[in-house]
Amino acid sequence: MTKTNDFNAVPRSPSIDKVGVEERVARFQSRSIKNDSKMQGLHMVLNMIDLTTLEGKDTPGKVRQMCFKAAHLHDSYPDLPTVAAVCVYPSMVRLAKSIVGDFGIKVASVSTAFPSGQAPMNVKISDTKYAVEHGADEIDMVISRGKFLSGEFSFVFDEISAIKEVCGDARLKVILETGELSTLDNVRKASDIAMYAGADFIKTSTGKIQPAATMQVTYTMLQAIRDFYDETGVMVGMKPAGGISNAKLALHNLVMVKEVLGQEWLTNQWFRFGASSLANDVLMQILKTDTGAYQSADYFTID
Repeated sequence: MTKTNDFNAVPRSPSIDKVGVEERVARFQSRSIKNDSKMQGLHMVLNMIDLTTLEGKDTPGKVRQMCFKAAHLHDSYPDLPTVAAVCVYPSMVRLAKSIVGDFGIKVASVSTAFPSGQAPMNVKISDTKYAVEHGADEIDMVISRGKFLSGEFSFVFDEISAIKEVCGDARLKVILETGELSTLDNVRKASDIAMYAGADFIKTSTGKIQPAATMQVTYTMLQAIRDFYDETGVMVGMKPAGGISNAKLALHNLVMVKEVLGQEWLTNQWFRFGASSLANDVLMQILKTDTGAYQSADYFTID
């Protein structure tokens, strides 16, 4: 998308009716999904997952195992789609790319001093450049929540804009870390700033802070995307991450996306789940729906 390069172009964000959001989300959660639609939805969820390992104890062996199993998942189940991407630290990008690059699976890298974001701008730019130069297709950056909560909104805008410039052809996902923003009004304002600064996706969380991807937060961000699209004609993607570990919750999210944004957003180009364990449950549910019997969770370990 074309950036405005001007914080003053960001419109005033509307106030959020928290009770109204909770009532709307409760309706999404009460929907029943028929078996045919459920199976279609489960395949869709699997194809939208950014399979993730972001721990201080990550080793090349662990990343290699995750990537190999992501790339070869449908060797045993040929009718299944692949995951959308694997998400790793910058130091692991080259390794991940060498394993999944030929399988249509993207490599996403966190950057900007993930997860805290507490680093000087030159360090954040260097972090991002390193990931891109080593083959990252996507960058998941964190915003400076301390600056945002101090009211330094133009700083946050300029930071996102600068990282977008460094990304080149890599798509930029902007992590708001909604668990630290405290209110839905703040979530909406941060969403607006990120999109007008050039975000290709907005993302709820790092997965390190709770609460993370609640449906109330995701709904608020989806509404921001809807308003941005109505105003600019530009599609922006959405990535809830953190706490979505079962297929039922993922399917409720898809129902919400379809009703708020429409069918066009129901592809992995525009919607992702950030997860480490969701894929296991989705696979179990697919085989349960297909065969009528659950397999052991260990049988599907891919994280």
